[in-house]
Amino acid sequence: MPEHRAPESPPLARAGIDRAADERSVEGLVDLLRGEAATRVVAVHGDRGLVEASGSRLHLLTPDAVGAAAEWAFLGRDAQRAAVLLAVTATDAEAPAAAEQAAQWRALREVGGALDPIDAGLLVEAVSLGRWLVDAPYCSACGARTVVRAAGWARHCPACGREHFPRTDPAVIVAVQSADGERLLLGKNALWAGRNMYSTFAGFVEAGESLESTVAREVLEEAGIALTDVRYRGSQSWPYPRSLMLGFHATAVPGAEARGDGEEIVDVRWFARDELAEAFAAQAQDAAGGAGFALPGPASIAHRLILDWVERSA
Repeated sequence: MPEHRAPESPPLARAGIDRAADERSVEGLVDLLRGEAATRVVAVHGDRGLVEASGSRLHLLTPDAVGAAAEWAFLGRDAQRAAVLLAVTATDAEAPAAAEQAAQWRALREVGGALDPIDAGLLVEAVSLGRWLVDAPYCSACGARTVVRAAGWARHCPACGREHFPRTDPAVIVAVQSADGERLLLGKNALWAGRNMYSTFAGFVEAGESLESTVAREVLEEAGIALTDVRYRGSQSWPYPRSLMLGFHATAVPGAEARGDGEEIVDVRWFARDELAEAFAAQAQDAAGGAGFALPGPASIAHRLILDWVERSA
């Protein structure tokens, strides 16, 4: 019998650092930690972080190396118990630090699948929190400018007294196999007009809806397919802009005929394992279009769901 192995975690659902949430209530924590020699900083500019030239590790800075104005937050403590801070600026602002020769600015979606697991977890935490700090400075109830609290993890409205916290929107994503298990259904999103890319089906959970109901609704709406045997696979953060992607595998009912909705999904195709294996091989060699179509990058849970099926490890 083949050796059983636990399925690999999605790339952005792996180890991170100790978030040390109990420290967030310390008054002036970030300012105190900025003065400690051992403190290191994850610099984020939009959705990009500083990454070593190898592409596998983050390039952390000292607090005094962050030259531009930035929003600051406490991310946690590393294995040596040194503090790790976030310094984030918006995409249209000056970057918080100029990339040194040994480092470069890279987007999370580009490098998340290649980073060391701890660094991947750290970068997704930094980008997720950073985007909220930059994009949501005003109270959603009264419009007043809020004040950052809890070392960057909350905002207080001085006008109406409301407390605001980083928002996370649950979304499902599902890989659908044929009734005989020999083909996988993927769709092409209208937003990918310039790329011949196919991926799994995804959508946000609506008010009063369960995850399983969302899976069934989204696939029926986008591909015209009814499902059976819906199985939860795993989750990962996806801060574009603030999603928690909840991954599933499912099987189409016998005789199901797929069709794209013509609006969000402009094409659907059933793929055999050898087609997808060829596309993954081309992707690994950075041979764009080598298989005639593209698949999601390795930072995404969609990549993991498709690879599960190709490897028969779902």
